[in-house]
Amino acid sequence: MTVAACLFFVALLAPSLLAQSEPGRPARLRFEEISQKAGVSHVHHIRTFKGKKGDVLGMFTSGGASVAVTDYDGDGWDDFFLTDSQEGEANRLYRNRGNGTFADVTQSAGVGGGNDARSIVADALWFDYDNDGRADLLVVRFGTPLLYHNQGGGNFKDVSATSGLNKFGNTVAAIAFDYDRDGYLDLMLGNYFKSENLLDLKTPHVLPNDLDNAVNGGGVTLWRGDGHGRFTEVTEKAGFARHSGWTLDIGHGDFDNDGLQDVYLACDYGTDRIFFNNGDGSFRETTEKALGYDTKKGMNAEAADYDNDGWLDIYVTNITDEYMKECNMLWHNNHDGTFTDLSKETGTCDTLWGWGAKFGDFDNDAWQDLFAVNGLRSAGKDNFIPVLVNMIITPGIDFTDINNWPDIGDMSWSGFQKKKLFLNLGADTFKEMSADAGVDNDLDGRGVALADFDNDGLLDIFQTNANQRVLLYHNQSPNPGRWVGLKLVGTKSNRDAIGTRVTLRAGNRSLIREVSGGNGYSAQSSTRLHFGLGAADRIESLEIRWPSGLVQKLDVPLDRISYIKEGTGMIAAPAASEGTPK
Repeated sequence: MTVAACLFFVALLAPSLLAQSEPGRPARLRFEEISQKAGVSHVHHIRTFKGKKGDVLGMFTSGGASVAVTDYDGDGWDDFFLTDSQEGEANRLYRNRGNGTFADVTQSAGVGGGNDARSIVADALWFDYDNDGRADLLVVRFGTPLLYHNQGGGNFKDVSATSGLNKFGNTVAAIAFDYDRDGYLDLMLGNYFKSENLLDLKTPHVLPNDLDNAVNGGGVTLWRGDGHGRFTEVTEKAGFARHSGWTLDIGHGDFDNDGLQDVYLACDYGTDRIFFNNGDGSFRETTEKALGYDTKKGMNAEAADYDNDGWLDIYVTNITDEYMKECNMLWHNNHDGTFTDLSKETGTCDTLWGWGAKFGDFDNDAWQDLFAVNGLRSAGKDNFIPVLVNMIITPGIDFTDINNWPDIGDMSWSGFQKKKLFLNLGADTFKEMSADAGVDNDLDGRGVALADFDNDGLLDIFQTNANQRVLLYHNQSPNPGRWVGLKLVGTKSNRDAIGTRVTLRAGNRSLIREVSGGNGYSAQSSTRLHFGLGAADRIESLEIRWPSGLVQKLDVPLDRISYIKEGTGMIAAPAASEGTPK
């Protein structure tokens, strides 16, 4: 759709947009924050650095507040893992009791470690690397990763030493996907700084060499899994070795509808990059043609078909504050290998200092909405931005030298920002309604994970915050549409079914979803697929395209979660403690 057409439809819809804001009318989206009620009391801590410029390093590493969602014990209820970043502080595993509360099982599971004197935990990812039906856990760090094998019975074993994942990196992002379609999950790690241990600095020249076109970051590494817990680096062979940007997030999806998983890299201090899968173990970069080069501060990579045209689009958060006026990017897929940024036209441009963002159909009306978190540092009343600008305009300044950066002290930097929730109205139009929905907190957000934690057919929101407590928003939206939930189990494909695409047709709409292996900054959403159907009371067709190439067409019931096994069809849902269906 052209920009002119978008604006035309916005004009047509204006009366309905205004009607939703009228006083006394109930909000279409409504959430209640229930973290304390649910027994989730985790508070994230950023790493404290020693030395004169410790506060500057602390600012540059103030991500790390991550959440990863999965049903790790296979009882039919999604659980979650939370990270911390301070030395000696534990990460936390919470088990879903199925009654609206969660139990902290970190100690018995043995997955709390990672924050030692030479390592900083930054992100986490669930993935079944050996296809045994139990979700294993990767904890990525400024350092080397930790890999925990799920032994069953709530117990995990640290298998990092034999995993092959022994390369030091300042890793802040990770995805699991089967890039070569051999049935085993592979890993891509996104690295922010170059390979320099920030906790034992040998040089002060570790910061970006350019605030708009930096090329001295950590890039990415790609690791091929053998299905037995061993990973081999294939970065150069796959075509990613030349990338040296400051990677903040990685997103994957089949962007050209050829059945192969492609990759989008969101990069700080310079251009994002997109790579298409050649199908022979290698990727080709098409950034210039597909997107064009940018000088923004890419923070988030999320893929979804927001306009229901059958092609995955990409949402990237950037920075829009009193100094940087960058605007986000909503890359509309043009169906020909190129993308057009429609963030301004759709109303999703400004989320302030953006971090994680996720698409999900929160009111089950068959249109995917968007929740985005923001805020860098909420502290004292003094503002760090004017101090920073004085440094930036100093002639001949060496940005890489940490000693040239001004002390932050107790100053705030783009803090106390209200979160953004965009209701998808169709016709390439979104309406911001975080206040009406009850999610307009002003904490320093980082990650956003979506899951139906109580299996009621409405997507809930988990929000992590840097140096602050987490938030769990229970979806209580009134009068939602009907829905379908799917948990896919691969056989020839990887067991997690990551990369599987489902096309559902209902109410004369065609909806697509893909199982993601960790898209979105500092958060992994549930691998269960969720479809809102609006007013439709039946499914016209449902087609599943597995990574193996198998295509299945099935009938599934409405208003429940169905378990589907590759090549078999619907199978029984798990009873408590049974584990993932065989």
